[in-house]
Amino acid sequence: MIGRATTLVALLGQPVAESLSPRMQNAAFAARALDWAYVPLEVGPEELREAVAGLVAARYAGANVTIPHKQAVVELCDEAEGESVNTLLFRDGRVQGYNTDKAIVAGIESRSVCLLGAGGAAKALLPALQGEVHVFSRRGDWPPDASGSDLIVNATPVHDELLVEPRPEQAVVDLAYRADGRPTALVASARDVGCRLVVDGLEALVRQGSASFQLWTGVEPPVNVMRTALGLEP
Repeated sequence: MIGRATTLVALLGQPVAESLSPRMQNAAFAARALDWAYVPLEVGPEELREAVAGLVAARYAGANVTIPHKQAVVELCDEAEGESVNTLLFRDGRVQGYNTDKAIVAGIESRSVCLLGAGGAAKALLPALQGEVHVFSRRGDWPPDASGSDLIVNATPVHDELLVEPRPEQAVVDLAYRADGRPTALVASARDVGCRLVVDGLEALVRQGSASFQLWTGVEPPVNVMRTALGLEP
């Protein structure tokens, strides 16, 4: 229930209807007994500036930013962590932009990375990727070649097409996910061949979402609750 005293956090993107972030974040707020609510808002590119200003005026605590706004929202921030952000914090009328997507790949060792995608999600991961990064996108270098890489990262929304064939000695991180929890084509293939590490889109959502939760609330995130809300093992 949203009451007059409820603190609100938004999800800004297009589309947002199948996002699992509201389920995860609202479960986390409840677990910490916070009178907070996370609400998805469908916002087109031409509406972004007005939407952010509206959230500040309405005294939202912050927001997540997803496709296609992670880069465009940077120019609307008073302070921003890099050229692509996914988390906004509103304080005293100011907009602070943070990149919690880095948490998805933090600590994953690699010498050579095959990065699929060149948009906001890909740019957000770049500062945390180890080793030489080879970027592949349909507007640039394509098709992708992961033959010399020990880490494959899919930073595109593609979930039903196998863009590269993973090998057992490689690690795989896939930001895409299906709303019904079924594995993406890349994740299914990586598990089938026995890749040394597989981080699927739901695990990625928990990693970045728990970091966002802590930024907004200042409270330790209930990670196990967030995982359970997505159907993952605690």
